[in-house]
Amino acid sequence: MKSKFFIAACALLASTTFAQNVKVSDAWARSTVQGQKASGAFMTLTSDQPVKLIGVSAAVAGVAQIHEMKMDGNIMKMAPVNALDLPAGQAVALKPGGFHVMLMDLKAPLSKDSQVDLTLTFQDAKGKNFTQTVQAKVGTQAPMASDAAHEHMH
Repeated sequence: MKSKFFIAACALLASTTFAQNVKVSDAWARSTVQGQKASGAFMTLTSDQPVKLIGVSAAVAGVAQIHEMKMDGNIMKMAPVNALDLPAGQAVALKPGGFHVMLMDLKAPLSKDSQVDLTLTFQDAKGKNFTQTVQAKVGTQAPMASDAAHEHMH
């Protein structure tokens, strides 16, 4: 009797879908001045399984989108993208001059040393969506990732 219960419990546990989690590091948003209506948010995302970043929202902005900046000939262009692939085990940097989160129609200035909550929406390989909230520190430049990174800057 006990072994049947154990087997049933293991089968139930194996079929349970566990929440996905994407590691987010070095999240920050660029500070703004009074009247400025847009800014960017940046971070590094690492997932242990292949997922896509398919959306973003933020209470501080009327519109939040995933954007890409890239050179087209001699012209730097920026445009929204529908999704950003996160390959399993590979860090994907959202940074100035590349992929980033664009915060538009800001409701108030982003003050240095405050924080912005961003809700990231991901989609796994089976098409299931999940969200994760990230707190991004507001500043004029990226926070130092570590003391080792600081040493390499000298």
